[in-house]
Amino acid sequence: MAGRVLSIGECMVELRQAEGGLLRQGFAGDSFNTAYYVRAFLPELQPVDYFTAVGTDTISDEMLAFVEGTGIGTSFVRRVPGRSPGLYMIHLKDGERSFSYWRSASAARLLADDGDALRKAIDPSEVIFFSGITLAILAPEAVATLLAEIGRAKAAGKLVAFDPNIRPRLWDDAETMRRTITAGAAAATVVMPSFEDEATYFDDASIEATIARYRALGIDKLVVKNGAEGITLSVGGNETFVASVAASKVVDTTGAGDSFNGAFLARYIETGDHVGAAEFAARVAATVIVHHGALLPPAELRGFALA
Repeated sequence: MAGRVLSIGECMVELRQAEGGLLRQGFAGDSFNTAYYVRAFLPELQPVDYFTAVGTDTISDEMLAFVEGTGIGTSFVRRVPGRSPGLYMIHLKDGERSFSYWRSASAARLLADDGDALRKAIDPSEVIFFSGITLAILAPEAVATLLAEIGRAKAAGKLVAFDPNIRPRLWDDAETMRRTITAGAAAATVVMPSFEDEATYFDDASIEATIARYRALGIDKLVVKNGAEGITLSVGGNETFVASVAASKVVDTTGAGDSFNGAFLARYIETGDHVGAAEFAARVAATVIVHHGALLPPAELRGFALA
């Protein structure tokens, strides 16, 4: 599947643990992380772009320079005077992570306020990715704008991938969260939920219940991630199980789901084989969690790119 890949969402300043009690600065966020891994595993000539909003300050300049340095295009990014990127800090205990956030004045909250700019990014793209976090940070009017434009893309036959990536702290209330996540899924062609989230926030008793609920929305392609318990694919009503890959050790689970999403999409775009894409993505995710931070260094990715 040729054509531009576009990921839509928020990239943030990341502070993570380093040696000697120090903190190391980086840039990450679920939609950007996904774009990073899509870029890593697609041919260089296939464009991958990121759509967000940033400020006009120094840290915004540094963020865009970093994004461009990974080979991801930033020509569609909005610049919003008086705003800055959000920031988060990773706290680790036994490989599991928790976060502290400072994002209330994030420029990315305004990414869909300009519908024309959003449409200019989506129209030349053949594959679009967004997430529940993308929806959670937007005002209701901006959510409506984003879903309308994504709905146009789906109607035009484009591949629209959505990860519900449920983060209740970002939502005003549980009902709004469930309603908006459901609307986001309905606008997609491929939905990539994590079963733990679906069980917790939608009361799904089983993976089959999750699949049935999303299929009732008209979703034909589902990739249900269940951590170490594996992945269940539902395509055209047919279900296939793909085993997870055991990590040699768990250092940091940050970005595991995002790396799976990006690796899956890249391989699926190239081959159209959803089972092979899931197997490939499982191997990538198992390697990512052996490292600190959400983004595996390029040197560690080269072997996968040739696999």
